[in-house]
Amino acid sequence: MDPLSLLQLPRASRPPLPLAAAAAPLSSRRLNVSGGARPVPRRLQRRAARLSVSAVATETPQTEQEQPSPSGKERFDWLDQWYPFAPVCDLDPRAPHGKTVLGLSVVAWYDRGAGEWRVFDDACPHRLAPFSEGRIDDKGRLQCVYHGWCFDGAGACKFIPQAPALGPPVHTNPKACVASYPCVVQNNILWFYPRADPEYKDVLQRKQPPLIPEIDDPEFVTVYGIRDLPYGYDILIENLLDPAHVPYAHKGIIRGIRKKEDPGRYVPDLTRVSSLMFGIANEVVLPVHTIRWAYSVADNACCLACCIADRSCLFFFTVEYDKEGGGPAKMKIEQANIQGFVSPQERGYFQFIAPCTSLAGPFPQEDKKKKVPRVMLVFFCIPVGPGRSRVIWAFPRNIGVWLHHITPRWLYHVGQNLVLDSDIFLLHVEERKFAAAGLDNWQKACYVPTSADSMVVAFRNWFRKFSKNQIGWATPQIDQLPPTPTKDQLMERYWSHVAQCTSCSAALKAMKALEVALQVASVAIVGFLAVTKGTLVTSTVQRAAVVSAAVLCFAASRWLANFIQKNFYFQDYIHAYK
Repeated sequence: MDPLSLLQLPRASRPPLPLAAAAAPLSSRRLNVSGGARPVPRRLQRRAARLSVSAVATETPQTEQEQPSPSGKERFDWLDQWYPFAPVCDLDPRAPHGKTVLGLSVVAWYDRGAGEWRVFDDACPHRLAPFSEGRIDDKGRLQCVYHGWCFDGAGACKFIPQAPALGPPVHTNPKACVASYPCVVQNNILWFYPRADPEYKDVLQRKQPPLIPEIDDPEFVTVYGIRDLPYGYDILIENLLDPAHVPYAHKGIIRGIRKKEDPGRYVPDLTRVSSLMFGIANEVVLPVHTIRWAYSVADNACCLACCIADRSCLFFFTVEYDKEGGGPAKMKIEQANIQGFVSPQERGYFQFIAPCTSLAGPFPQEDKKKKVPRVMLVFFCIPVGPGRSRVIWAFPRNIGVWLHHITPRWLYHVGQNLVLDSDIFLLHVEERKFAAAGLDNWQKACYVPTSADSMVVAFRNWFRKFSKNQIGWATPQIDQLPPTPTKDQLMERYWSHVAQCTSCSAALKAMKALEVALQVASVAIVGFLAVTKGTLVTSTVQRAAVVSAAVLCFAASRWLANFIQKNFYFQDYIHAYK
């Protein structure tokens, strides 16, 4: 590495190097320090023109003043948006499914007569019992199981068992109808529009959900997943737009890769001064400092020597490379407006499509005929209530297609849920600290000096400018975070994911059955030996084999029980031990 590349820093933002007693003065003779400045070679002049130090100061994120300002009347309408309900693969057409979206309790059910999914208010107009606890009757209608009222796909009541057959048709009264929301299946995900007024019946012709072409491309395969999270929508979006946290918060799961051109960060180091073998170069004169450089390759670390212009003292800095793989990131924000923004980066781009969609992937290929390996990370972030959110993920790819067809989906979810677990507690606590400071004071409470925070700052600017740091809930909400539960409740997987996922539910059911079968087999083998009393199993080798089989069955059942607990119920993640 060229040691001068460690000194790159824009002149306007160059801070003074620390002048505390961080280094001992050395004799100028040892470093061949001359009394006057020598001419600077052109080679070093060209390098000096590129000087900056990544650890002392970095390119700051785009500030509020650098972002385009809204007109003042432009306000984000949270109800004039499409929201994802769930992946269709996780919706059983034989039963209704209830969820909360934007504070609104809704139920999705499959209308067999029309061959379409429907989304209703999750409240029967009779006594407000939840339809999500109901059933689909033998005629394909949605039935409330409290009193048996039945409804068709348009939300009209078709049958009230308590009404006399020859009496007035009370089921035709408008008060007997249930609110039905516009919905559509796109990208294999059920979306709905949270306004049920008749004027919004054909809203799909005016406004559509975000379309991800790769998901529908037959050359791609996609892994879907869904999970409820114990922190709010804004925290979820912010986290997904922050790739810099990945090698640290997900250490041991996702490994960061340090770029070869990463110049590292430098920190004061006095312990290495006596052991350095210096090679001296011509000095480079900068406005504030006279800098000489030298380096040692001991311990794979470079050392930088700087002396103040008056040569009264000398400072040494050891260049540190991050073992987790983190490092400076160059980001910029483009097309920032009420609809979101785009952040092109070195190897691809991130995009935020308000309010729900966050995606990352490589740049679109120019030659459509040439097959280029592509992997997309698509997240749909759903506001559920204060301090609660839901994420639906879809990861389309055109590589490893054969592997997708032989790998059960629940096995993907084991690793994907572990990623969510690893920072779930951090984000839950962080949200409460933000609430204590006040979201309006976010930029004052947080110190975001590097360009790695550009997308986080851009989202916070969007949230403040177009939504005043508030979500437009569909129903009245108490703008107060719920109490903090215990860590095992925060990180539980069953209700937040497994119960909503058909693949994981089926896998859990099969594994529990296998666990019971192994325990029964273990007991049966021991019982067989006791009953026969050695009459059928006579030799010592045979008895040892039978006993070993019983022990193996029992051990396998215990291992399986532990696997079930960790991957389908709760698995702690302690960062200090990773």
